[in-house]
Amino acid sequence: MKTLKTFGKTFGLAALLSATAFASAEAHVTFLDREAKQDSTILATLQVPHGCDGKATTEVRVKLPEGFVFAKPQPKAGWELEVIKGDYQKTYDNHGDKVKTGAIEVRWKNGNLSDDFYDTFVIQGKVSGVEAGTSLAFPVTQMCGDTVAAWDQVAKEGGDAHGMKSPAPLLKVVAGEDHGHDHDDMAGMDMTGMAGAGAAAPAGDTVKAGDLEISGGFAKAMLPGQPVGGGFFTVKNNGQTDDRLVSVSSPAAGEVQIHEMVTKDNVMRMRQLKDGIAIGAGETVKLEPGNLHLMFQKVKTPFKQGDTVPVTLTFEKAGKVDLVLQVLSAQGK
Repeated sequence: MKTLKTFGKTFGLAALLSATAFASAEAHVTFLDREAKQDSTILATLQVPHGCDGKATTEVRVKLPEGFVFAKPQPKAGWELEVIKGDYQKTYDNHGDKVKTGAIEVRWKNGNLSDDFYDTFVIQGKVSGVEAGTSLAFPVTQMCGDTVAAWDQVAKEGGDAHGMKSPAPLLKVVAGEDHGHDHDDMAGMDMTGMAGAGAAAPAGDTVKAGDLEISGGFAKAMLPGQPVGGGFFTVKNNGQTDDRLVSVSSPAAGEVQIHEMVTKDNVMRMRQLKDGIAIGAGETVKLEPGNLHLMFQKVKTPFKQGDTVPVTLTFEKAGKVDLVLQVLSAQGK
């Protein structure tokens, strides 16, 4: 019995040490899914488990490695978003277009993630031209006010990263059955029925509300599991009085925000327009990729090409207008 007790104590201590080691390892910034298939479009999801020495995280910066291209970060409520653009080392094919430049760093700024909580930061991108077995390093800088934690150590080829104090998150590239295929064109569920009793016009039609004409509505297809989508349309004010788009809602999402994207000196900044968008008398305002747009948050079922997404636009003077957005490809075609 004494031997059994001793074994139990030893086993308990070993289990405690193992759990402690595991917790310590997971204290680093890591990927939720640490593998990606060759030539596939993925959602690279970084896990930030804590702040810096008890302080809240206020900014997360991620440097993107060569071979992870056409990157699009997921906006986060309460955070500003910046994308730094630069030259790739190689030229990449994007559905027939030869691309030499793109996002090389993503920054979520001016947030407030308490040390008591955990969160994820997501970047959609394509793994391109990378051999199976290669590990792509994504150096991360975690800022907590004036305190900085850099997760940027990368082991030399063949080296072991486990002993490093501040290892960079790694994404291992693996071969797969769908090698050479992109996930952007995957078919999915039809969301047409979500429009309800349906005062909205069919997708693509021009909708009129007082002096306003709303046309050209579309959304972009999303990846499986992606909780954020984009929507676009054009508003023409034929009247003599200014109006304003003040809010948007949709049964397809938990929340729809109005965003603006501005690029200056190769830095793209995205921010929420809480006061909406002014539609001046006699003016036409276009919501389009890379500029003004709708941001669907907490999407219930990712938008698939060929589906439709119902939205309700609320204008200051014209009131509520139902619109149906046609879901095009992830490239908006």
